[in-house]
Amino acid sequence: MNIFVLKLILAPVILGGASLAGRRWGHAISGWLVGLPLTSGPVIFFLSLSHDTSFVSSTVLGTLSGGFSLVAFCLVYAWLAMRFKWPIVLAGSMLVYFGIVAVMQNFVVLSLAPLVISVGVAILLGLWLMPKGTQLESNDVPPGRWDIPARILLGTSFIVLLTEIAPFIGARLTGLLATIPLYTAILTVFAHRLQGPAGAAGVLRGLLFGLFGFLGFFTTLSLLIERAGIAIAFVFATATTLIVQGMTLLVLRIEHKKI
Repeated sequence: MNIFVLKLILAPVILGGASLAGRRWGHAISGWLVGLPLTSGPVIFFLSLSHDTSFVSSTVLGTLSGGFSLVAFCLVYAWLAMRFKWPIVLAGSMLVYFGIVAVMQNFVVLSLAPLVISVGVAILLGLWLMPKGTQLESNDVPPGRWDIPARILLGTSFIVLLTEIAPFIGARLTGLLATIPLYTAILTVFAHRLQGPAGAAGVLRGLLFGLFGFLGFFTTLSLLIERAGIAIAFVFATATTLIVQGMTLLVLRIEHKKI
């Protein structure tokens, strides 16, 4: 099967399924779900079908480095949401996200072990620094009928675009950009509009818990892809993610019951 056609089939299935599950179980769970490598994972997979393993390994390290940008996005959005409307908050948080991407691309390059430890610490620090004690606002406006189709179109277009331009922008920048918080931004803005700053913080806190699965996925992939090949590396990376996500889901649900 043509790789381009495979992208057009797999990406909507993965992204649409995650969106429906998030709508079913609430804002925090939707944030936790998008912590899964739903766009970055397919980007790496499709690159692995058309590039050598050294290119893919460099891209994986770049994607792991994008964890710093995601944590910063969560914190900036959550705190700005306490005072400003969503357009200003989204613009400010995306500006910080791309600022950190630029720093990681041009000035900071870490090997796997210190990178994994640093991203893990950043996630824990992000959870600790998230605002607490805000009250949910009520708003009964239902999501539009084009909400999920728009998410699928946006996410699929991004995966296709990034994998096509990867040879021109290089492995590291491709990996960093693979973490652009498309779904996070959509879900967070929607929650912000419906339930105020607390709704947005719920999505972002869920995302931070979900990033442990992201960390497990790309750590495993980085360790195995050159040694064991594409198929085995992705199977073990996916299994690692599911185990880690199951553990973080338990913690998230226990925490939710305490609120």
